[in-house]
Amino acid sequence: MKIHLTSIFVDDQAKAEHFYTEILGFVKKHDVPVGEKDRWLTVVSPDEPGGTELLLEPAGHPAVKTYRDTLVQDGIPLAQFAVDDVQAEYQRLCGFGVRFTQEPLEVGPVTIAVFDDTCGNLIQIATEPQ
Repeated sequence: MKIHLTSIFVDDQAKAEHFYTEILGFVKKHDVPVGEKDRWLTVVSPDEPGGTELLLEPAGHPAVKTYRDTLVQDGIPLAQFAVDDVQAEYQRLCGFGVRFTQEPLEVGPVTIAVFDDTCGNLIQIATEPQ
């Protein structure tokens, strides 16, 4: 068994597509219309085009707002992405105007940082433990 797809709720799929591809550097894998305005929109790492897909899912379900607002209020990231160098990625993303809620911080064997994805979520980046 392996993880094939996971999702993250987003306020605006077009805005999320821009942020996750143009800013974070993911690659669009699927973009299929669903209904009148929604899409089955997934992105993948350019390093693993056949790897785990991230579904940028519309946040229309009534429970989503409370769930995400509470996570953000408590400073809890909804997802974590691995990077080779958190400090370098922090600097790169700051150059794009990304707002961090947690600057790079060493936590045991890893370094982490947390940013706002502009689509209603906090995302953590981390180095993999050595």
